[in-house]
Amino acid sequence: MNRYPQAQACAAETHVVENMPPLLEDYNMFRGDLTLMDAVLREGADWAFDNLSDYGRRCGSAEWILRGHEANRVKPVLESHDRYGNRIDLVVFHPAYHQLMSSSKAQGLTGSPWAEPRLGAHVARAAGSYLSAQVEAGHHCPITMTFASVPALRKQPEIAEEWIPKALSTDYDPRNVPHTEKSTVTIGMAMTEKQGGSDVRSNTTRAYPIGGPGPGREYELVGHKFFVSAPMCDAFLMLAQAEGGISCFLAPRWRPDGSKNPLQLLRLKDKMGNASNASSETELRGALAWLVGEEGRGIANILEMVAMTRFDCLVSSAGAMRQHMTQIIHHCSHRQVFGDYLDRQPLMQNVLADLEVETEAATLMAFRVARALDRAQAGDNDEAAFARIATAVGKYWVCKRQPGHAYEAMECIGGSAVMENSIMPRLYREAPINTIWEGSGNVQCLDVLRAMNKDPHSLEAFLGEVGRGSGVDARFDRYFSSLRAEFADLQDLEYRARSVVEKMALALQASLLLRHGSACVAEAFCAARLDGRSGHSYGMLPPGLDCAAIIDRGRLNDTESPSLHRMQA
Repeated sequence: MNRYPQAQACAAETHVVENMPPLLEDYNMFRGDLTLMDAVLREGADWAFDNLSDYGRRCGSAEWILRGHEANRVKPVLESHDRYGNRIDLVVFHPAYHQLMSSSKAQGLTGSPWAEPRLGAHVARAAGSYLSAQVEAGHHCPITMTFASVPALRKQPEIAEEWIPKALSTDYDPRNVPHTEKSTVTIGMAMTEKQGGSDVRSNTTRAYPIGGPGPGREYELVGHKFFVSAPMCDAFLMLAQAEGGISCFLAPRWRPDGSKNPLQLLRLKDKMGNASNASSETELRGALAWLVGEEGRGIANILEMVAMTRFDCLVSSAGAMRQHMTQIIHHCSHRQVFGDYLDRQPLMQNVLADLEVETEAATLMAFRVARALDRAQAGDNDEAAFARIATAVGKYWVCKRQPGHAYEAMECIGGSAVMENSIMPRLYREAPINTIWEGSGNVQCLDVLRAMNKDPHSLEAFLGEVGRGSGVDARFDRYFSSLRAEFADLQDLEYRARSVVEKMALALQASLLLRHGSACVAEAFCAARLDGRSGHSYGMLPPGLDCAAIIDRGRLNDTESPSLHRMQA
């Protein structure tokens, strides 16, 4: 006789899933982001609003979120030779990677501001990058480098005429064939070597002219590159030692005659993050390349490219912070502990609001630099000077804040955030990449000093922009005054460079928030960042702030997906 028939009947029903948030998918990533929409409108890209809305819907779809996961789950694999022993140097990717590449190319992320220059073009492209990076950051490496290659390629007209139209194309062709057989290309970069790293003047790769030397002429490169980003690009901007000194070259993956250029991949890097994107070590065994610009001007010429890749690091780090906030506010809005929703509890509100303040400050900085690039392209010398120094300041600070922001976001979710079926581990592993690539923190600080020395007007332009926030908040006015005092004695400025550049970043962010941001966010930023506690742990906001209003700024504002919002009592 069964004494517990009811227990036997439900023995297979061990639990019911409750108090868990719904899946975060099928939402409009652009329309749901108040800070981003405000930035796009304010900085002059209102004409791109509908296009970005369509793109935001795609980026937030379940289909594209899955592609981001798949592209990282299955890492790229190197096939150096075909089955008959022919050298092919082929990197095989998961199909999702190519779909992401095709999408970003179609959106114009490899060149829309160059192809159709107009006010707001850099802002619109930056918004697209900001969205795409939240889906999957790894494929942005070749997308960014292709975009950034254009200013450098323009240094050599005959090379520019052949390559730039293909770089600007919105089509995508991943075939491992010569560029002469393609109407669209991607372009990578190979600067560093084992013995030097960022000190590219110590490069040992040699360049030997074929025929006679000179701009646009053919050379053979012999040596190695320790870090070639995106080795499946169709060509690479490289540095090598020529007779006249360190010089810049464009090396194609295949020779124009259809033969394999002896630019041979040794192995792919096994990186902690950025898994979908291939990076490689490469030997140059007489590889064909064309000189871009004059011999000896290589660093100056390739820095035209590096400036743009650094800008994209700034944008994508701000985008990553937004994705952190989207994830944790969604979670905390649906998760109840100790009798109430997490986002209603004072201590969690302090943490969430602090993280949102960081995100909005990063976003306003990124898009102010984007507007400066637009105006510089239109001939505004003051904006060009501002962009020159603000890019390095922003890249240093925002990228450096990203890893701590990612970690704190994971802690808001708890144990589920460390599971690999969540996006959070990928965001966490990705976080240190931008602060290291394209010049680490020290390199960015030295670049700020270099800009000041080369063009003193760049500092004047920067301080002029920051000063526009004066007279609104006494804390800011005191902070700005202390920043100006940092430049009174330049004797030990290099030793103090990190603290000075941090102060420059915070001053610019505060100025932008006071002029253009939400009043509650600006108040929190000044209260928490301008009082000497800029390196504080998150969740240390002082009392008296409207944390609920700040959190609402980061809450998904997407009427297309009402199921993502908590049902109100």
